[in-house]
Amino acid sequence: MTASGHVRLKPGDTIGILGGGQLGRMLAMAAARLGLKCQVFSPDPDSPAFDVVLNATCAEYADVEALELFANDVDVITYEFENVPAATAMVLAARRPVLPAQSILETTQDRLIEKDFVKRLGIGTADYADVSSVETLRAAIARIGRPAVIKTRRFGYDGKGQAIIRDGDDPNQVWEDLGTKSAILEAFIPFEREVSVIVARSADGEVECYDVTENEHRDHILKISRAPAAISDELATQARAVAEKIANALDYVGVLAVEMFVVAGPGGPQVLVNEIAPRVHNSGHWTLDGASVSQFEQHIRAIAGWPLAKPIRHGQVTMTNLIGDDVLDYERWLTVPGATVHLYGKGTPRPGRKMGHVTEVRPGSGK
Repeated sequence: MTASGHVRLKPGDTIGILGGGQLGRMLAMAAARLGLKCQVFSPDPDSPAFDVVLNATCAEYADVEALELFANDVDVITYEFENVPAATAMVLAARRPVLPAQSILETTQDRLIEKDFVKRLGIGTADYADVSSVETLRAAIARIGRPAVIKTRRFGYDGKGQAIIRDGDDPNQVWEDLGTKSAILEAFIPFEREVSVIVARSADGEVECYDVTENEHRDHILKISRAPAAISDELATQARAVAEKIANALDYVGVLAVEMFVVAGPGGPQVLVNEIAPRVHNSGHWTLDGASVSQFEQHIRAIAGWPLAKPIRHGQVTMTNLIGDDVLDYERWLTVPGATVHLYGKGTPRPGRKMGHVTEVRPGSGK
């Protein structure tokens, strides 16, 4: 730690990573290239991140003794997923710096709190309402209209914990099927395209945004990302400004992703914020091969207290997720000019499981 309280690591220091999935794996690989060590904490003995670090802790997030020993072995702690249990974050934060900060998790783990935060910043988002019973669901539907999207307030990802409510659907059945006492209803957005901005911020307030990425989902799971997005320069500037405003308002340290909808507006297309992900993000995987610095290295730089890099895109970039059995066709991708294959070292493919990704870089600005 420096005198100002900011983290300042040196080569040879150790970063603790909560979560052992592919994001943790790629964070550890980026850290190693910079001469930093990583220790991964995950309850899953088959965590793919374990394969690329020398030291790992396999224990439950509620295991206080294991958490304390883990904290003693590292210099700073970060995470690869936002649903870190609050008690886990508290135990660790009492012993080592946790970046991004615990308070940010409290904002982004709850969809209602997150939406309120975005709204207070004067940033556009879908109309929404708090839902805690079938009665409040009916009232919310009456105000927002149909179609609408109901989501659990916590622990949803890749389309899990949400459903579309259409004309004729029974609110009682919808509420029962969702199986929660805490939800949010959002107006359905007839968007033109889905985009995201990967933004990095240092403890000193330095901010760097990547080019806006256009995303294509299949079965609620990201399948393809393209950079740059097929939007105007003016709209891209607006999207990056929104992401930067959010990062600054959170006093964020590290990389985060802001997912947005592009919608028609009276003065032309505009962006509405959908979700904030306080971590490296699937839609930023193109940066591994398509930019001068990856989102993973940028995150490591930020939490280590090192200067951020100025990201320069190498060309027109496409990232394709290998989901489930897609990975069995990995050899085909090895023969594609300009393609780079990333396999995550996971076990048996399952439907909906992200097994790897491929980036393709083509010369040209894309504009």
